[in-house]
Amino acid sequence: MTSSALSQVGERERASVKFAEIDWLLFTVVCLIGAAGIAMLYSIAGSSWKPWALNQVLRFGVGVVLMLTLALISLRVVFFLAYPIYAVALALLAVVPFIGTESHGGRRWLDIGPVQLQPSELMKIGLVLALARFYQGISAKEANFSWKLLIPAALIAVPAGLVKIEPDLGTCILLLLTGAAVVVLAGLSFRVIAAAVVAGLASIPVIIEFGLEPYQRERIMTMFTGHDSDPHGAGFQIKQGIIAMGSGGVLGRGYGLGSQSQLSFVPEKHTDFIFATFAEEFGFVGCASILFLFALAIFISLRIAAVSHSHFGRLAAAGVTATFAAYLMINGAMVMGLAPVVGIPMPLMSYGGTVMLTVMIGFGLVQCVRVHRYDEVGSGRGTLF
Repeated sequence: MTSSALSQVGERERASVKFAEIDWLLFTVVCLIGAAGIAMLYSIAGSSWKPWALNQVLRFGVGVVLMLTLALISLRVVFFLAYPIYAVALALLAVVPFIGTESHGGRRWLDIGPVQLQPSELMKIGLVLALARFYQGISAKEANFSWKLLIPAALIAVPAGLVKIEPDLGTCILLLLTGAAVVVLAGLSFRVIAAAVVAGLASIPVIIEFGLEPYQRERIMTMFTGHDSDPHGAGFQIKQGIIAMGSGGVLGRGYGLGSQSQLSFVPEKHTDFIFATFAEEFGFVGCASILFLFALAIFISLRIAAVSHSHFGRLAAAGVTATFAAYLMINGAMVMGLAPVVGIPMPLMSYGGTVMLTVMIGFGLVQCVRVHRYDEVGSGRGTLF
C-alpha cells in the first residue's frame, strides 16, 4: 500500500474516532427541541407545512450538518479563527446602519444576494470566541483584576453599542450578558463583580430615561405598571401571551387546538411568542417537559466545558452555553410578563434562519470542545490575529 493510501486510511480512522466522541445525548436533546419547534410551526399554520414549518425543517437540517461538521474541526483551527470571526462580524455590524434592510422600525439585516443575514447573530459567536482567545493568553492574576480587562470591556461594549443603534435592545442585552458571563467565568475579582452589579443597578433609571427609544421605554414601563394599563397598546402582546399560556391548563387544549394561536390572537406566534402557543396546546406538562430538555442541554454543555483541558475550550463552550441560557430565560420571562418584550426568540423553536443557524453553530462549537477536550491550544500572546 502506498504512503498516500496509508495516509487516507489514517485520516478516515481519525475521523471515525472523532465522530464516535460526539456527545450523542446532547445531539438527541437538541434534535428533540428542534422537532418540537417544527411541530408547533406546522400546528399554528393550520396543520400546513407552509409558510413556516417546511423552511424550518430545511434550516434545521443545514444546522445539524453544520453542528456535526464543526464537531470534527480541530480546536486549534477554531482558536486561530477566533479574532477574524469577531472582526468580520464587527465590520458587518458597522455597515448595517448604512446599507441594512429596514424592517419593524430598525435596520438589523443585510441582503447578501438571496440570503438575508443578521450580523448581530454572528457576533454572538464571534464575541464568545474572541473573549475565550483573549483569556487564553493572560494569567489568572491578570484575569482577576488588571488594566488588561479594558480589552474585553471594549470587545463587549463596541458591538453592543452598534446593535443598540440598530435599534435591537434584546440582542444588545444578550451580548452584554454573554460577555459578562465569560469575563466572570475567566476569574474576575468578586469585588469588581459586586461593584459592577451595584453600578449597573444604580444606572438603570438613567438608561431607561435617556438611553432607550420611546417604544422601548413604553414596553418597560408597561411591565412595571401591568399589561392591563394599556391592554390594546404596549400591553397587548404580553396580555395575549399570558391568556394563551393560562388557557392550556395542566394537559393543554391538544395539538392543533389552541384557540389563541389558531385564531391569531397571539402576536408573533411563530417567533417571539411560540412558547405561549406551545403552552396553550400542551399545558403545564408539555412546558415542564420541554424546559427539562432545555435544562438538560445546558447541563450537558456545561459539563463538556468543565472537562476541557484548554482554557480556551472551557470558556468557548461555557460562553456559548451562557448565550443559549440567556435566550431561554429572557424569552420565557418575556412571554410570562416578567420582562419587557424585547424581540428575543425561543432558541431552536422560534421561526428564523440566522438565529437557528447561530444556535446550531454554537452547539457545534460545544461538540468540538467535547471531541477535542484533551487538546491544548496556543497562548495567543503578543498578537491579535
